[in-house]
Amino acid sequence: MEMVKNRVALYLRMIKFSHSVFALPFAFTGALFAAGGLPDWEQTFWIAVAMVGARSGAMGMNRIIDRRIDAANPRTADREIPAGTIRLSDAVLFTAVSFAIMVYAAWRLQPLCLYLSPLAIAILIFYSLTKRFTWGAHFVLGIAIAGAPLGAWIAITGSFSWTVLPLCAAVVFWLAGFDVLYALQDIDFDRSHGLHSIPQRFGIAASILIARGCHCLTWLLLVWTGHVFGMNDMYWVGMVVIAALLVYEHALVKPDDLSKLDFAFFNMNGYISMTVFAATLMDMLI
Repeated sequence: MEMVKNRVALYLRMIKFSHSVFALPFAFTGALFAAGGLPDWEQTFWIAVAMVGARSGAMGMNRIIDRRIDAANPRTADREIPAGTIRLSDAVLFTAVSFAIMVYAAWRLQPLCLYLSPLAIAILIFYSLTKRFTWGAHFVLGIAIAGAPLGAWIAITGSFSWTVLPLCAAVVFWLAGFDVLYALQDIDFDRSHGLHSIPQRFGIAASILIARGCHCLTWLLLVWTGHVFGMNDMYWVGMVVIAALLVYEHALVKPDDLSKLDFAFFNMNGYISMTVFAATLMDMLI
């Protein structure tokens, strides 16, 4: 039993399962907007299953595709595949099973979810290749994660609506902004190995400004989302909190001091996504 627990923990570390807090709250937020309140519990369950499957598969594929890059980068050399604690064949099987779970959950939700699942998987896989040829990789990742609220919307309604796009766009710029900050720690490695990122292309100071611009757009798009759906006081209180969190996040990262980058990335962005969901939920309940 202890060996099984250790093995599960190993796979959870490989896919950074704790980072699910970034995208999952936005999926649930999309579901709330689609349902106009609390969605059906069965729908909520299968949305969560689809999200876990999609994210696990995407992270597994990312680790497989980037295994040689990870091995060469001192920051990532101890990741499970380059370190040899998870075999490549096992990672491939894990990734295939994860995507299969996502497709099954999509089938349980709506026909349109099932039809679009191959496209979602293709986008998730494509992101892992983009750092090899474009500094716009951060925005491709944002588009991939924006599938969370869009997919949840389709899962509830069975159709597409333009009204959910401001929320999706907010996720694109939110994710791109903090991924730019995260990439600051690999700027020298990326330059020496021919990899592409905004920090590698534009430098540290400009990248921080670009990230700030992305997060300003995020906040404006969340405000637009509130107007589109006619939200009330609790949602706008949440927007004030999110503005404060974004300001604090960027106060932690300075061109001459990146020592608090991990806290800005891991903690603050988890708080932001959960605040969006909590503000939306409380507004609809109250």
